[in-house]
Amino acid sequence: MDFQPVEVQNAAPVTKQAILIRERQAVGNAVFTRGDYKPGEVKHIVLFRYAEFVSPDKRRQLMEDFLALQHLALREGKPYIVSITTGKQASGEGVAGGFEQGFIVTFRSQGDRNYYVGTPVVTSPTFYDAAHQNFKNQVGPFLAKKQGVLVFDFISGD
Repeated sequence: MDFQPVEVQNAAPVTKQAILIRERQAVGNAVFTRGDYKPGEVKHIVLFRYAEFVSPDKRRQLMEDFLALQHLALREGKPYIVSITTGKQASGEGVAGGFEQGFIVTFRSQGDRNYYVGTPVVTSPTFYDAAHQNFKNQVGPFLAKKQGVLVFDFISGD
């Protein structure tokens, strides 16, 4: 019998979210969210597009609340976020996509990032940061209904 390769058309690409969920399932929540899991600097970039009704004062408060996570997000009683920086969109290239505020959160490992991000990849509250989850719940209603947030992570040097 002669087998021919089968060409798959219109196959959806596997998302990074799906890859991370499979990885978490393979190693378990405890390992996946440990501070020493896959060490190396991780940059977690978050861009906000606010809803039109959000006042400048509310935007400032949300920014301050996000920055406070550097000290409020704890693992075993200790901060684990290396740094959080922020700024308003300042590019003149014309491709900002309507995003208005950017944040860069730096972690020492993918495990720290996994613990911080939590849902939708880590679904057990025991293994994700409650302070960050509370902030996500708080900020959500103040972001644009369509594409109010963009998140992009990269591992330095990768």
